[in-house]
Amino acid sequence: MTHNVGGIDKLARIIIGAVLIGLSITGQIGAWGWIGLLPLVTGLLGTCPAYRLLGISTCQRQK
Repeated sequence: MTHNVGGIDKLARIIIGAVLIGLSITGQIGAWGWIGLLPLVTGLLGTCPAYRLLGISTCQRQK
């Protein structure tokens, strides 16, 4: 699997995903909060299928 999610993008995905899941568990935003699994998993794995389709990468280029 090629990594295409870089530093700040990865951190933001993990935080946003965790917050959405946490709000869903506490009942503050309902079941829609479980959509937070998507950014959480893509942030933890470091790869995003949508980025791959669009040809985007936020990783630093390796020399």
